[in-house]
Amino acid sequence: MVHAAQNRCFGCGPANPIGLRMEFLLAPDGGVVCEMTVPALYEGPPGLVHGGMIATMLDEIMSKTVRALGIRAVTRKMEVEYLRPVHSGVVLRLEARLVRKEGRKHWTEAKLLDTEGMVRAQSSGLFVEIPGPIQL
Repeated sequence: MVHAAQNRCFGCGPANPIGLRMEFLLAPDGGVVCEMTVPALYEGPPGLVHGGMIATMLDEIMSKTVRALGIRAVTRKMEVEYLRPVHSGVVLRLEARLVRKEGRKHWTEAKLLDTEGMVRAQSSGLFVEIPGPIQL
C-alpha cells in the first residue's frame, strides 16, 4: 500500500520528517500488516514506547483496512487495551482486519505483537466513510 511522496500523515507519510513512516502490506486474508521498529524518540518510560504512540500505530493500521477497500474514512471511536509493555528499538508487528461493515460504518480490530508473537496491545475501532477521493 504505497503513499505519495508528499503525504505528511504522522503515521504513514514519507514527507513527515518526524513521523512514524509506517509501511503496510495487504495480507492474503484481506487484513493489513506492518512491521516496524519504534525509535527511542517516541519513548514514554525509558526503553518503552509511549502509550500515545501505541494508540497512534493501532489507529493507523486499522484505518488501512478500510482504505484497502478503496474507501476514505476517519476514526469515530477507538478502544485500546495495553496488555504488556512495548519496547522501543525492536521489531514489532501490527495486524488489523475489518470485522464488519454497515453502510458508511466500518468496524476494525488490530493487535501489536513482539517478535515472539506475544500480543502487547490490541484495539478495536469504528471508522466512518467520508466523501471524496482517497489521497495517498
